[in-house]
Amino acid sequence: MALTTVLPETFTRAVTALRSVHPRDEISLEEVPAPGKLAPYAFALGASVLRRGEEVTTGRLILLHDPAGHEAWQGDTRLVTYVTAELEPELATDPLLPQVGWSWLVDALDAHTSGYAAIGGTVTQTISSRFGALAADGPPTTDLELRASWTPLDLNLGAHVTAWCAALASTAGLPPVGVSALPLRHS
Repeated sequence: MALTTVLPETFTRAVTALRSVHPRDEISLEEVPAPGKLAPYAFALGASVLRRGEEVTTGRLILLHDPAGHEAWQGDTRLVTYVTAELEPELATDPLLPQVGWSWLVDALDAHTSGYAAIGGTVTQTISSRFGALAADGPPTTDLELRASWTPLDLNLGAHVTAWCAALASTAGLPPVGVSALPLRHS
């Protein structure tokens, strides 16, 4: 049996849609290596989000495609994301932070896409303290990690990337496009 290098049209169209999105200026996207064992076909984008010139959020969006489909996916195409963001220390202990972090993704998907199925994920708050030789690197850091996956209901995956970028912006604490953040006043 001869090996074929022809990609399924569904996957090819999905990758083209992912590549077509041009996010807001604070978000940069780049193609990154995709995991090779999760599905027969995979593609991934990495993201970096700047706030006032400093990287505060990173993420990865992975497109998985299995022409045979997966019962758990409720389809043959799945999007998986991992987002991590630095937080202000006072936010890290807020007991509502996981629900708020999850709502950033769901609200963005609801606002920008025509639908999704089988969504699931986790939101984790972390506080990291440094000791020994690392203690000189600064005070404790606080982070939020969002891991999620969902099945798009159509192949307009550009809309899903736009939604993902909106969730990244929310996670980074960026104001909506067209709205300027007020400068902080120091007394």
